[in-house]
Amino acid sequence: MRNPFQYGGVVGGPAFCNRVREIADLLRAAENGEKLFIYSERRMGKTSLVLHALATLPKHTYTTAYVDLWPSDGAVSFVTVTAKAIAESMGSTAEQVLKAAKEFFGQLTPSVTLDEEGKPKVTFGLSRTSSASPGLEQALAAPAEIAARGKKRVVIVFDEIQRILEYESDKVERQLRSIIQRHGAVSYLFLGSRKHLIQKMFLDRSRPLYRSAGHYPLGPIEARHWLSFIRKKFRESEKDIPDDVTTALCELTGGHPFYTQHLCHALWELCDPGKTAAPPNLREAVQLLLERESYAYTALWESLTLSQRRFLTGLASAEEKPAKVFSSAFLQRYGLGSASSAQRAAATLIDREVIDRDNGSFVVADRFFRLWIQRMHIQ
Repeated sequence: MRNPFQYGGVVGGPAFCNRVREIADLLRAAENGEKLFIYSERRMGKTSLVLHALATLPKHTYTTAYVDLWPSDGAVSFVTVTAKAIAESMGSTAEQVLKAAKEFFGQLTPSVTLDEEGKPKVTFGLSRTSSASPGLEQALAAPAEIAARGKKRVVIVFDEIQRILEYESDKVERQLRSIIQRHGAVSYLFLGSRKHLIQKMFLDRSRPLYRSAGHYPLGPIEARHWLSFIRKKFRESEKDIPDDVTTALCELTGGHPFYTQHLCHALWELCDPGKTAAPPNLREAVQLLLERESYAYTALWESLTLSQRRFLTGLASAEEKPAKVFSSAFLQRYGLGSASSAQRAAATLIDREVIDRDNGSFVVADRFFRLWIQRMHIQ
């Protein structure tokens, strides 16, 4: 039987756990034409959540487009990935997609081909040296035009929105702010992972997108929701898992969707059909995953300075939540010297995405790296 626990990509259908309240909030935002910024740590399931919610919207009343900004590096590539996503959302045949592309993005000289699966793929006649201005205005104006002509509500998702901070100028930010605030029939969902960059985009008064969207932080899934989900998956495959093992598993992962599904995947593999997962199986699953990541974790650890290692050791071993990492007791216990030394270590670790801000403190971003630190460097 196929392993029922999925990780490492977009999770949907039966493999998707809970998020009932969050889905209801997103559907309400779509209905009301709201602008929301959804942010969290990496791998928290933002993309899975949004796509899962959008899949429930009725096709006859909604047009939805998912724009992945990760491959973009400037205004021109922003235009092409945005126009491409919107055009391809407008039909299932090459003729339909080409018609939409010419209708809404005619200035970008679109053309359509079929991929290996027979799905239409649109490309545009823009080069890196092209002027982005006309295309940018057209790409950003298209959602409202689609809503008006089709008498539908439109939902546009911009994933990895923090990428636009790396563009050569703030032109895209300014145009976004100027145009989308007039789109009453269009809902915009901005997804981002690097919380300190997102806060800069939406909370810094000097940035064009300041207060342009509501904030929607996405956190871990509560253990009570994991209990029923994990039990059901085990029992559907003629296995079982007691609540105390599931609770212990969730304590290790903190309810983080990626790491919870990943550890469940390993535990399920170690549990034979007709058997019940026991604490020794969970310990074996953790050991298996840490051994697989040992080389990468060792390389990361050796690339850190002594103060960064000490800061991580303290953060990984802290029993108090949130950890008071700048307190005199913490600084003294882990040999960090001064609060300024700890602050410099934290700033670098954030830039390298080793840690993330959490509830007034910090958290080790990779939950398995935290377990590795506990086992390898905490006596």
